[in-house]
Amino acid sequence: MDFFGVSWHEMFVPQNPLLGIFVRGSLTYIMLFVILRFLLKRQSGVIGIADLLVVVLIADAAQNAMAFEYNSITEGALLVLTIVFWNYFIDWLGFRFKPLRRFTRPPPLKLIENGRMLARNMRQEMITKEELDSQLRQQGIDDCGEVKEAFIEGDGRISIIRWDNGETAKSEKKMPL
Repeated sequence: MDFFGVSWHEMFVPQNPLLGIFVRGSLTYIMLFVILRFLLKRQSGVIGIADLLVVVLIADAAQNAMAFEYNSITEGALLVLTIVFWNYFIDWLGFRFKPLRRFTRPPPLKLIENGRMLARNMRQEMITKEELDSQLRQQGIDDCGEVKEAFIEGDGRISIIRWDNGETAKSEKKMPL
């Protein structure tokens, strides 16, 4: 029935099976979570231009995998709720079950120990000496010898503990453009 030129039936009545939409959305979300967790690693704390582009392109590519050609608000709402559900549920699992926490939240990784940069760990996170020096300068530290320990946290920020046991504020890892 059309009212004011709007087909209310098409707008609200699903044309595709709701369970199929839920399963497609679930599988796509879990697949993307695993890919982004291991490819982008800690870079979620700071979103650079390249990261934003990756997220937009993945969202566009995943849209077709998640949904049939749907037209109703009901189907769109179910797909959005499915994504929100899995996001909340995976966070909850990581909080509730310690063995899963490492999978859902990466642990801190030491970048400086006793005033010396740990090149192996910096390579692992693709952080250059210049980037780390920049983070130190932003926190008023001229030389890494002033630092007892520095870590890249799970959210991509760098936390620094000085020799005088005063922890500075966490800083964001800046990616070059």
